[in-house]
Amino acid sequence: MKYCSTRGAVRGLDFSAAVMMGLADDGGLLLPEEIPQLDSTELQKLSHLSYPDLAFAILSKYATDIPATDLKDLIDRSYTGFDDQQITPLIQKDDLYILELFHGPTFAFKDVALQLLGNLFEYLLKNSGQRMNIIGATSGDTGSAAIYGIRGKQNINIFILHPKGRVSPIQELQMTTVLDENVFNLAVEGTFDDAQAIVKEIFGDLDFKQEHALGAVNSINWARVLAQVVYYFYAWFQVNKETGAEKFDVSVPTGNFGDIFAGYIAKQMGLPINRLILATNSNNILSRCINSGDYSMADVHHTFSPSMDIQIASNFERYLYYLLGCDGEKVVRAMDIFKQTGKLEFTDKQKGQLKLDFSAAAIDDSETLTTISSFYEKTNYILDPHTAIGIAVGKKLRGPEFPLVCLATAHPAKFGDVVKTATGLDPELPEQLIKLAAKKRRVVTIPADKNRVKEYLAANAT
Repeated sequence: MKYCSTRGAVRGLDFSAAVMMGLADDGGLLLPEEIPQLDSTELQKLSHLSYPDLAFAILSKYATDIPATDLKDLIDRSYTGFDDQQITPLIQKDDLYILELFHGPTFAFKDVALQLLGNLFEYLLKNSGQRMNIIGATSGDTGSAAIYGIRGKQNINIFILHPKGRVSPIQELQMTTVLDENVFNLAVEGTFDDAQAIVKEIFGDLDFKQEHALGAVNSINWARVLAQVVYYFYAWFQVNKETGAEKFDVSVPTGNFGDIFAGYIAKQMGLPINRLILATNSNNILSRCINSGDYSMADVHHTFSPSMDIQIASNFERYLYYLLGCDGEKVVRAMDIFKQTGKLEFTDKQKGQLKLDFSAAAIDDSETLTTISSFYEKTNYILDPHTAIGIAVGKKLRGPEFPLVCLATAHPAKFGDVVKTATGLDPELPEQLIKLAAKKRRVVTIPADKNRVKEYLAANAT
């Protein structure tokens, strides 16, 4: 399997090179040159596998340059730290299914991919004798999951930028209480979009990237998206066993488009997804795009679901590549226009394709609280605000004939203040989170300035 950039100038990479490159050297995002296809017979063979074995079966179609025994070992080690044997258990509540993605070490869906990515980086660096400095931006959960995936690993430093005061208290604690020497936390005086733009601009400086051996841990990195493809298959196999349904709907709370793009890839592989439902908060660039073709920047609103407080969805470029007929030159022109004007324009045909590929809606804070409250009253199950958005939108847009799976992206205790406002209850904190408050913290506050971040990175790089 070879990989290419959405912008066309980088092609023919193997999986290992794609993982290490992160953002493509031409500024684009990396994708497989072809998507493996699975027919009904192959799907049936996969349907009885455990989660790690399923992950191996899916990833081995993409990571063809890594020996099978090594890949299997990397995957198995990546999921030993999860507190549920199923890794991503599926439970039925009310008239829908919830895929719990928060059983990893930081209680967020990002662990599913980042535990694996950390092990992949260490494995590839050891084999090559190289070093790496990872830089990433987080709107909440990516940062802690990335740090927990990289902490203490050899030949790697990690620099995580988060918007100061715009992540939940527990998310901040999870990042800033990790004191390993290879971990650096930067609180950026700005929004997540500011932090993400800085990261992309730094990656765009190819001399600086090469000098400091920069790597990406955000969903910029293809391996992140690929690892998330697996749990769509796992969810379907469980639902199909219980219901015998021919297809299913999936509702995905998303801000940066990475998680739902993993669902798009799964569907292109042959997974029988009927409706791929995109759920956003009031930072609704993605739902506006799908419903009316309006992909235009707006001010970032601080909401009860901070991991989705994003107005520039970096992974949308991957989907745009397919929407524009896999034409890198068209992607370059489109992204140049977006950089100049803050918006993308679509033809009527492209707008129609957007609606064929996705259904979408946005939920504000008020409806988020109402959903948490009403769902708890009906099912005695507590939702975090991001999952609540997915459930509210999923119920609105689901088809009547197929089961609905909603992705639960974080443990509710990570957003205890919101849960208490909605239900009057303090969600029970896992012991690991209780202990965070007493720990020492290390964080550097820094302006939303690319040059200041580069200076700090250069001074602390491995």
